[in-house]
Amino acid sequence: MWLRASCDLTFDIAVPTPFILMLRPRSGAQQWLAKEEYRLVPSVPAFEFADNYGNLCQRLVAPPGIFEVYTAAEVMTDDYLDQAPGAPFIEVQNLPDAVLNYLLPSRYCESELFGQMATSITAGHLCGYDQIAAIETWLRKTIRYEPGTSDSSISAVEVNLRQSGVCRDLSHLGIALCRSLSIPARLVVGYLYGLEPMDLHAWFEAYVGGRWYTFDATQEVLKGGYVTIGYGRDAADVAVFNQFGPQVFPITQNVQVQLLEQEAG
Repeated sequence: MWLRASCDLTFDIAVPTPFILMLRPRSGAQQWLAKEEYRLVPSVPAFEFADNYGNLCQRLVAPPGIFEVYTAAEVMTDDYLDQAPGAPFIEVQNLPDAVLNYLLPSRYCESELFGQMATSITAGHLCGYDQIAAIETWLRKTIRYEPGTSDSSISAVEVNLRQSGVCRDLSHLGIALCRSLSIPARLVVGYLYGLEPMDLHAWFEAYVGGRWYTFDATQEVLKGGYVTIGYGRDAADVAVFNQFGPQVFPITQNVQVQLLEQEAG
């Protein structure tokens, strides 16, 4: 399917404020970027780089006053996401070097604390994809998904104690459970067509059977329409904006994902 995804952020800046933005999707395994807009008002110099995870980031200094960041992209995504029941667990010694970092505990995913719990949740399931599917089902049935209830990230331990959270929180707990079983897992942020209420979204991927697969405990049925902006160990790596100096938050944030009429030609 062809989608147009956009994000419009407006800030009220008191003093010149350095920002690092991460709002540009790029073509990848299950999406193709065909057209893009990126607008800063007022216009300021911006410098782009790729971070340690390959995400496109922009550095700039926002001037005092109202500052707007608008980005939009037309992206072709898969109508259906790949699923692979039975895909095997890959022993750590056979994993690619690039995925080893996603085995380790991180700021919001204290995987070293979840070994016994993960073993209990996945008991009786084949090692690999089926274990992750069991974790996803457990999250969906156990942790209440409450969109719009949190502006700050909480760790997997806190999510498990609260038994509720936003999409990012459920993903953190899923990642921690996977890593405790020596399955590499990473956080993904982006857009999802048909998400209610519409906002930026987070889900997780896990590495089994020689590739990454998508899991999202906030959705009853895994469907197409995901547009990836960035990957990381957890939310600390994939914030769509980081600012430095006096703290500022968007005074408006408008996210839209529209289905386009055009077909892939």
